[in-house]
Amino acid sequence: MAARSVATPALLVLAAGSAATLLLGTSTRAPEERRYEGRAPTPAELVRSVEAAFPRESYAPGEAAELVISNKAAGLRLQVFHSGPERVVTRSNLVMNGVPVTPKRSIGSSDGRRVVSVRIGDWPSGLYFARLRAADGRVGYAPFVVRPRRLGEHRVAVVLPTLTWQAYNLRDDDGDGNGDSWYADWRHKTVRLGRPFLSRGVPYNFRRYDLPFLHWLAWTGRGVDLLSQSDLEAVPSSRALAAAYDLVVFPGHHEYVTTREYDVVEGYRDLGGNLMFLSANNFFWRVVKHGNVITKTKLWRDLGRPEASLIGVQYRANGKAPRRPWIVRRAPAAAWIFAGTGLTLGSAFARGGVEIDKTVPASPRGVQVLAEIPDFFGPGLTAQMTYYETARGAKVFAAGAFYFIRLIHVDPVISRMAGNLWARLAPN
Repeated sequence: MAARSVATPALLVLAAGSAATLLLGTSTRAPEERRYEGRAPTPAELVRSVEAAFPRESYAPGEAAELVISNKAAGLRLQVFHSGPERVVTRSNLVMNGVPVTPKRSIGSSDGRRVVSVRIGDWPSGLYFARLRAADGRVGYAPFVVRPRRLGEHRVAVVLPTLTWQAYNLRDDDGDGNGDSWYADWRHKTVRLGRPFLSRGVPYNFRRYDLPFLHWLAWTGRGVDLLSQSDLEAVPSSRALAAAYDLVVFPGHHEYVTTREYDVVEGYRDLGGNLMFLSANNFFWRVVKHGNVITKTKLWRDLGRPEASLIGVQYRANGKAPRRPWIVRRAPAAAWIFAGTGLTLGSAFARGGVEIDKTVPASPRGVQVLAEIPDFFGPGLTAQMTYYETARGAKVFAAGAFYFIRLIHVDPVISRMAGNLWARLAPN
């Protein structure tokens, strides 16, 4: 959520909503979720977990990763899972489901701090998590990215918003009673990376913002290189990124980026690289990274680099208005993006909202408005879904509002649109 709106710790205590019938395949409810389904977690449940995290955002196959356990727990059992391919509905913000890639193993106890070595297997690039279960029933999750051995193992890269995940992490590390993030106190300007997440270790809004896309990729057989933001920062140059990938996708709430990340992505676009932004309020704040700490500085638009010049649209507003449908507008790209959906000019589809983006004078020349949610937060506060191309051949799509990504595996229209975009922006 954009930092110009009011935010409180209560934002992180979200009710677990019911999931729609899955578009692809059958699904079941994970037994572990039954006590959390249909209600918000209590403060006690948020606290009662095995607190653990990997210090780094990503690891390569074959590496030995250090898992740091931060509280006392006896009789611990550890298992690693791949998130996305599982055919279960995740209904709770306190649960991560996945396909196991290791057997369960007993690792003994933690006296308040313990480091456990976890060998990264020869697993495909993706999002994984360690699940820790204590003898007293407490559970904790520690997510991490397995990056490709080399850039370009697949022609599409998907970048998860790992810095934004930590910005929304209200864990109180210093014990002063306040969460250590600007979302707990706007005077707070720094966030430490590599921390256990609240909600038993599940990243903020993972179930709504990130998991649906991971399901869609796995269930439709689309192989990708999954990257963390630190992986994108480590790419040698924009030219190296362009040589490796036809398309880079930002599926989640990618709000906080470093100068290095912005430079690499902008240069990639300038070289003809294709981009997809499937949520809203992306590339909003500049952060500076020093070691394992990020510091929030200024809005990119206040630094003379409005995010609309890259994305096509930029953050305009947020709120709690009931979600409303996008309306198809006339645009040349609409002929292929909406192909096979049955939609025509003026048709309504899906429902978006929560946070919205809109074109501005800094948007690229020739940007096309594909669909709108008119006056969503009042006159002129319209969400806009856009597409543009550059003279070098770059193709850039932006959803312009939440929850395009949440519907990608349950709404036939959104799923078909995503497939059309994939075919156009990642043809190889």
